[in-house]
Amino acid sequence: MRPLPQSFFERPADVVARELVGARIVSSLGRTRLSGIITETEAYLGRDDPASHAYQGRKHPGNLNLYGPPGTWYVYRSYGIHWCANLVCGKPAPGGAVLLRGVMPIEGVESMRRRRGGVAERQLANGPGKLCQALGITRSLDGTLMRQSAVLVEPAGAAPGGEILVTPRIGISKAVDWPLRFVVARPA
Repeated sequence: MRPLPQSFFERPADVVARELVGARIVSSLGRTRLSGIITETEAYLGRDDPASHAYQGRKHPGNLNLYGPPGTWYVYRSYGIHWCANLVCGKPAPGGAVLLRGVMPIEGVESMRRRRGGVAERQLANGPGKLCQALGITRSLDGTLMRQSAVLVEPAGAAPGGEILVTPRIGISKAVDWPLRFVVARPA
């Protein structure tokens, strides 16, 4: 399989977020190939989205890659604890991005389990911080074009479990009612 083209990410973040559900993410960051199916995403719309790191055009050293070309990884630390992986969207890049919130593990499950401290398979990558820990994603990926990185996203198949639900985003304090979270109805 080939990774998604940069043009895939040149669209609004909400469109990209929905279409990433069912895509395969493949990490070659360690000695073992790890992969999974994306089961949950959230869109952040950039300048006009109060929950976005780019709200009102804010720029600082920690978020500069959010303004990179579409398809760039934007990785930040949440609450000083967990890494969170996003892919920049929009053209020209207005600071929009898609947060990867959940993955159903496919390959390298034992390696993911070791990284996550032996938790049950359902809990290996069912949150943005857990996903990054399971796949080995850290700030070192930040600013890299996805197509040129060790973590690739390949075209979507059918979403595991079928129907994609659209809900408000979770874990934020602003614009909490905006329906920009996309999640499979019944992950396998």
